[in-house]
Amino acid sequence: MAEDAAATGAAPEPMPDQVDPTDAATPTPQVDEPAEPQAPASRAGRNLPAALAVGLGLGLSLIAILLFVPKVFIGVAGAAVGVATWEVAKRLREADVLVPRIPLLVGGQAVFWLGWPWGARGVVGAFAATALVCMVWRLFDHGLNTAPKNFLRDTSIALFTLTWIPLLAAFSTLLLLEPDGNLRVLTFMILVVCSDVGGYVAGVLFGRHPMVPAISPKKSWEGFCGSLVFSVIGGLLTVTLLLEANSMIGVVLGVGLVVVATCGDLIESQIKRELGIKDMGTMLPGHGGIMDRLDSMLPSAFVSWLVLSALL
Repeated sequence: MAEDAAATGAAPEPMPDQVDPTDAATPTPQVDEPAEPQAPASRAGRNLPAALAVGLGLGLSLIAILLFVPKVFIGVAGAAVGVATWEVAKRLREADVLVPRIPLLVGGQAVFWLGWPWGARGVVGAFAATALVCMVWRLFDHGLNTAPKNFLRDTSIALFTLTWIPLLAAFSTLLLLEPDGNLRVLTFMILVVCSDVGGYVAGVLFGRHPMVPAISPKKSWEGFCGSLVFSVIGGLLTVTLLLEANSMIGVVLGVGLVVVATCGDLIESQIKRELGIKDMGTMLPGHGGIMDRLDSMLPSAFVSWLVLSALL
């Protein structure tokens, strides 16, 4: 073999025991890269500093608007309603629920804004007209020669969305138009914040018994009790000091808002669970989307309008 190789001018192949050990691949030492710093998260899985900063900024801005330029609140709330409607419609269509987005966005704004010049009649009229447009739009959105699929499901969910966001939000406008309306809106917003803070604090410190684990595993009965305590105290103070009314109205309002705010949270939790998502959007760091902040505010606006209009 060696003589043949010499004759041909080729280098002889080394025997297995003659392989140069330096030819073997040398393993590259692994260096652990430092882990990227992560923002501290709460037990709810949120970026707590970001959530506090955003929440505080929004709260102070709304307080300033309601105290000094209350009519501007209608524009701010109308913009929030539009963004929230778009977020929900986008998530629904990602799940192949073809709600008619244009009628929902345009008609939803009409439902919200027409409460300013024409009160409840404007809200009801715009709601009925938008509901009809949504039905017809979904019926023919694939042309005149194609029958729509899932028509009943899609139109039902569209009407649910129209009720859930623009209609309930419109009661904040109706509340603002009442005597001392800016203070009434400020009262209900303070109570919703009291409910959220009380529920969070009591839930983190004492939460042991889940309220509705199949829908929202992190909500506890201890947190609900904390919401009641904070909201009732907040109701007593705000109704007495801001509205100069009977303190018992504050108790009724505080209890009512805790119940509907909690239900609002659970409703959105169930919707997100069915859609397989964590948040409706990403606009507000530490909170999610606009809709993730309005879930408890929307039903609270209606109940606040109902209680304060009846008892004040």
